[in-house]
Amino acid sequence: MKNTYLLGSIILSIFCNILSSTAQNIIPIDTSNWEINAQSYVVENYEVKNSIYIQNGRIALKNKNFKNGTIEFDVFLTERQSFPGVFFRQVENTAEAFFLRPHLSGKADCNQGSPIINGIQAFQLYFGEAYSVAYEYNFSDWTHVKVVVNGNQAQAYFDNSNSPNLSWDLVNEPKEGGISFGTSFAPMHFADIKIDESKTEMVDFEVKNKRKRIDNIIQEWQLSGKFDEGQLDNPAKIESLVKAQKFEHSLEIVENIAVDISHLHKIYDQEIEGNTVFAKLDIDSESEQWKLFDFGYSDRVVVILNNKPIYQGNNKWRSRDYRYLGTIGFFDSVYHLPLNKGKNVLLLAVSEDFGGWLVTGKIDDMKGITVNSLD
Repeated sequence: MKNTYLLGSIILSIFCNILSSTAQNIIPIDTSNWEINAQSYVVENYEVKNSIYIQNGRIALKNKNFKNGTIEFDVFLTERQSFPGVFFRQVENTAEAFFLRPHLSGKADCNQGSPIINGIQAFQLYFGEAYSVAYEYNFSDWTHVKVVVNGNQAQAYFDNSNSPNLSWDLVNEPKEGGISFGTSFAPMHFADIKIDESKTEMVDFEVKNKRKRIDNIIQEWQLSGKFDEGQLDNPAKIESLVKAQKFEHSLEIVENIAVDISHLHKIYDQEIEGNTVFAKLDIDSESEQWKLFDFGYSDRVVVILNNKPIYQGNNKWRSRDYRYLGTIGFFDSVYHLPLNKGKNVLLLAVSEDFGGWLVTGKIDDMKGITVNSLD
């Protein structure tokens, strides 16, 4: 009887120590640990957890940088449209992110890993099975999320899974930076935030269905400086607008699909205003002829050939229906691109709001033409 009592006491003591250790790893939600920047928030006990209820904002961990390790948190999801998640390696306007779309539970894009580059979170470029995984969320209890980060790799686990639900490649150079949690649109409860920099192990790391090379895609574009989109409103002034630009930089496509203009320009820049750039191609044609030009962009475009606007389009988030994400692809075409004999200058004036500042193009029939992105 005494041995049984002793064994029970030992088991109880071990269990209490485990609970105490787990609780000690949780970062208390208070203003001594967190900088809170939100439309509104409430710190409260919710569903037996000490939590913070955040509306349109984030909480950033004070006096702590993160590079590699394991991030864990609980979020109480609802079916309302929202984007709760974690942002890590934050250095100025650059970071990595992993966020959920609970309103799309069970769908292929109900979560997503994506980089933030110069203030733009390019979810319209870094999408698909290489960055998202279908998962059925629980709306009656807390959802546990674990993100493991090591170098250029990350893995996400849901609800204490023993194996990762998603593995994806990180885009930005690995650097120590800040870490924050938050959401937009509908508010969410967050609780039990833990960070362990000693746990960096990747488990069966495999990125699914990376994009393959596309035939005849333009590999590089020459880019102008920024200017205000409104300057495109008057077609009579476009030629002078083009002449005023300097094309001093070029960018190659990433993800085998598009140029990410945010690698060159900041959209939210108080020193240099503007939300639009020209992406330029020089096309040398052996004769006067027509070509099919397929292209993609985000968010809006005006296509200009030899100083004449020939196409205008809108591919922004929700521009085509309420579920439309504005993801990049070859969804637009100029069926007959009228080329003169000799040099032709093709410009795409690409304007951005958010989600990815992108441009791409291809000409399948290259007979009788040479395409150069640089003068």
